[in-house]
Amino acid sequence: MKRAVFPGSFDPVTLGHVDIIKRGLSFFDEVIIAIGVNADKKYLFSLEERTAFLEEAFKKVDGIKILTYQGLTVDFCKKQQADFILRGLRNTADFEYEKSIAQANYKLAGIETVFLFSSPEISYISSSIVRDVLRNGGDASAMLP
Repeated sequence: MKRAVFPGSFDPVTLGHVDIIKRGLSFFDEVIIAIGVNADKKYLFSLEERTAFLEEAFKKVDGIKILTYQGLTVDFCKKQQADFILRGLRNTADFEYEKSIAQANYKLAGIETVFLFSSPEISYISSSIVRDVLRNGGDASAMLP
């Protein structure tokens, strides 16, 4: 079974995340959505809310598992018997940032990272933008599943 981990904070889950995860299922038998927990990070939404958002977004999609984790992503991948990390790229800045992490993950654990480019019509969406819109009372519904 080809299994990939799609890690993130999903604070909140966006249409960009949904796009990459659904498209990733054409390459993998299972995609584990891994909600990272970082005690030093201040989230807009609780872990329970983020989990519920993901469960709602993928309730009718086969091949998805939603889990939480702490620590290194590669350690979580090994525990889940996943040989791949799935990541989405919106632009060259994302690529430069993700490339170093992918190389480190491969060096640490032999885990390959597979990159998919976001669909052009939603490449502007990021969780940071959505959080800013929400914090300021704006309507972010066009960016959310």
